[in-house]
Amino acid sequence: MAALDDIVANLPIGDIAAKLGVDEATAKQAVNDALPALLAGLGANAADPAGAASLEKAVAKHDPKLIEGGVNLADVDEEDGKKIVKNVFGDKTDQVVTALDKKEGGAGDLIGKLLPILAPIVLSFLAAQFTKKPEADAAAPASSGGGIGDLLGGLLGGGGSGSSGGAGGGLGDVLGGLLGGGSGGSSSGGGLGDLLGGLLGGGKR
Repeated sequence: MAALDDIVANLPIGDIAAKLGVDEATAKQAVNDALPALLAGLGANAADPAGAASLEKAVAKHDPKLIEGGVNLADVDEEDGKKIVKNVFGDKTDQVVTALDKKEGGAGDLIGKLLPILAPIVLSFLAAQFTKKPEADAAAPASSGGGIGDLLGGLLGGGGSGSSGGAGGGLGDVLGGLLGGGSGGSSSGGGLGDLLGGLLGGGKR
């Protein structure tokens, strides 16, 4: 997942670990679990034309410079991040956080603290992608959901994998694989895969 690697490469893992009160290895693992869930949640929103238009407006408000050359944690607006997380996951926010925390071994509210840090960074990353590829935005108007939806699908590799449930199926499949839910692995991974599969339109809501 090149996009995830690009985001992680610009994160100050040491500073995030200190803020969360954990070691760097724990912080990096939490980031690696939380980022795909966040991107997939954004993808679920982008699958709906109204959601895509709203998401594109939100992305436009975020400065690509936040992530360029490495993120300074002091520049991250966590209050903004909390709003983004709530908008992305809606009434399933607590379920997503709980499922991810279980995957991390249930170490307090680690994911609940991490997601509001990551959310503005991810939107700034998406803003940077739109800045680099304005032709993609022009080729797919916001009303169709194609611009942001295609971008997110490409970032997660959802466009090429088999679909099981329309536009969100590819993302759901990718997410399930990332979280171990697709191969009948851990029960916690499966539960999260099922939950986010529902968010992506692949199952129950």
